[in-house]
Amino acid sequence: MQQLDVTTFDILQSWVKGNHPTIEEQEKLIERELADKDRSIAFGITEENCQQLIEARSQLFKSVYQKVFSWCELQGVKKEPKDIVHLMWTFWLPLAINLAETRQELGRTPIQGILGGQGTGKSSLAQILSLLLNSLGYTTATISIDDLYKTHQERQELLQQDPRLIWRGPPGTHDVDLGVRVLERCLQENCSEPILLPRFDKSAFNGSGDRAEAEAMESADIVLFEGWFVGVRPLAERMLSSCDGEVFKTPEDLQFAKDCNQRLQDYLLLWDKLDRLIVLYPQDYRLGKQWRKEAEQKMIAQGHTGMSDEEIDRFVEYFWKSLHPNLYIKPLISNPYLVDLVVEIKSDRSYDRIYKPK
Repeated sequence: MQQLDVTTFDILQSWVKGNHPTIEEQEKLIERELADKDRSIAFGITEENCQQLIEARSQLFKSVYQKVFSWCELQGVKKEPKDIVHLMWTFWLPLAINLAETRQELGRTPIQGILGGQGTGKSSLAQILSLLLNSLGYTTATISIDDLYKTHQERQELLQQDPRLIWRGPPGTHDVDLGVRVLERCLQENCSEPILLPRFDKSAFNGSGDRAEAEAMESADIVLFEGWFVGVRPLAERMLSSCDGEVFKTPEDLQFAKDCNQRLQDYLLLWDKLDRLIVLYPQDYRLGKQWRKEAEQKMIAQGHTGMSDEEIDRFVEYFWKSLHPNLYIKPLISNPYLVDLVVEIKSDRSYDRIYKPK
């Protein structure tokens, strides 16, 4: 993705201070928008509507500027002001406006899926979108696939049935029926019963985790549903077998993958509720392991407990064995029928190319 130059950054900063944009400033931003062909197509920006969209975005930019910077500070986001403004202007704001337009076009609550592996920022994206949509006057329900984990007791029973499910996360460790009920309730209008958004306490039972008290809300204009395999579809078993020895090192690994693939069938009931799907896609899936190590090292440096590098290797590779990114996620980034937007992520976690699959 092209970086904002100093002139454009100054323009946006000037707008925040209340200065009316000049014709030259507007033309500069229009030129910048249309120069990135992939992103302009992804957000429906054309020569005909660009000025109108720039004006709408500038109004939102000015109204949420301080809120976004306050959120970044609370979240400990270590980015320069210029980088935050860049994200706001080129990605967060047009995406929020796009979602609001989808709500108007559908005439009902849209369910936006956000798919991304470890460290891709899917939870942060959902939070920032919720903040922006709230500023546009929309209530937002945010749900993670992690919120749908089965209870501690249910997972203990599941572990007795299948000792390979040593960690929560793979297909089979979630309450799919609960997820379907929650999403269906979000779609109901004029319902007297509140929406009860499930929540999961990962610290319960010494880190094993358990269901926490649900979060109640009256209604949701837009739903953001994020997770590490949200929207991922099962494969033909022969595709897994063809990777034996390349992706799966042992017959046991291959069998685990086949079983997880079979369990993925149950999740289609959830994915069928999605109206749109964003994929946050690292340029190399192995970056997820590097990012997890960086996060754990930071926690340890702050005096918290954390996993060693060897433990992280085993942990991350366990999930790769269940649903390998190259097999399940890579094909999606070129599938226009299942995915609406792809965001490529570089090793420093900055966004690169943003595009709509063709």
